[in-house]
Amino acid sequence: MFKKILILFMVLCLTVLAAAPVQAASNLKALSSSADVSFPKSINFKVSAQSDAQIIEARLQYSIQALGFAQVVNETFVPITPALKLDTQWNWDLVRIGGLPPGTTIKYQWVLKDATGNTLKTPLTDVKFDDGRYTWQSVVQDKVTIFWYQGDKSFGQTLMQATQTALTRLAGSTGATVQNPVRLYIYGNSTDLQGSMIFPQDWTGGVAFPSYGCIAIGISASNLEWGKGAIAHELTHLITAQMTLNPYNDIPTWLDEGLAMYNQGPLDASFATNLTYAVQGNQLVSVRSLASPFSAYSVITTVEYAESYSIVDYLVKNYGKDKMSALLDTFRQGSTYDGALQKVYGFDMDGLNSAWQATLKK
Repeated sequence: MFKKILILFMVLCLTVLAAAPVQAASNLKALSSSADVSFPKSINFKVSAQSDAQIIEARLQYSIQALGFAQVVNETFVPITPALKLDTQWNWDLVRIGGLPPGTTIKYQWVLKDATGNTLKTPLTDVKFDDGRYTWQSVVQDKVTIFWYQGDKSFGQTLMQATQTALTRLAGSTGATVQNPVRLYIYGNSTDLQGSMIFPQDWTGGVAFPSYGCIAIGISASNLEWGKGAIAHELTHLITAQMTLNPYNDIPTWLDEGLAMYNQGPLDASFATNLTYAVQGNQLVSVRSLASPFSAYSVITTVEYAESYSIVDYLVKNYGKDKMSALLDTFRQGSTYDGALQKVYGFDMDGLNSAWQATLKK
């Protein structure tokens, strides 16, 4: 009896399944996909598709290619009116995120869905966020590429030589070397540079984007010597960031700015004078305080930069390149400020402050 009931149940199930209409898969396909760059403010993503069932959903997935510890994929749902043919777009307003440096690569794809539940992903595509307002020349050496648009080839070669000199000097004093490719964009002046940025400061002459391996500086033939120093400064910020990259902690400001100042060469006379006045007036800022962001007041900031240079100079001259290299490596492991100094030099920031200031007062 049980077997008869089971067989009857199976027959009924098969009958119901056979009676249910089978929904054919739709022919959902993309006709085109593109991205238009409006440097520096936006990127407009477009897609065109069609299907024999209404397209009911459109999502854009995109990610910024930068150094980090996780690949973040952003997704935005684009409002559409269901239709058999889709033409839609989404404008990424970069003002909302503060902009991106030139040459940044963005990967993107569209995910479309129609009324039958059929889903289509367009091929993952790269778009370069290039500053197309200028006709760029370029020169490459090892892992460094320099782009410029004002001046002849010798101008670019001079900047490349300055870059290689700065890298050699940095490696000689700290052991820090280029870990990932570096791009330098040389704008013709500070006005052009600031025009490439979102919300620039009036005084901005150069900026490093460590996560993107990018540096942008305004250099003309008339301020070439200043430009060489600016390249050394910003390049040091970028290389130091590569050497100490970790998910836990940044390096102290005095080390970051001190290394950048130190790699430029001898301390400028105006900075040295302010440092002397601070020593004589017993107004030095402590190493521990210099670990935080610097003051917004220019008079104080000048002293803080000069002190940072002096601290790095003290460490390099008294303990050598290998110790500085070990310090950077210890920070790469996510060490605290005091912990890194204690491990490498045997003193914390307060101990460094006492020893360094004692040499200044002599």
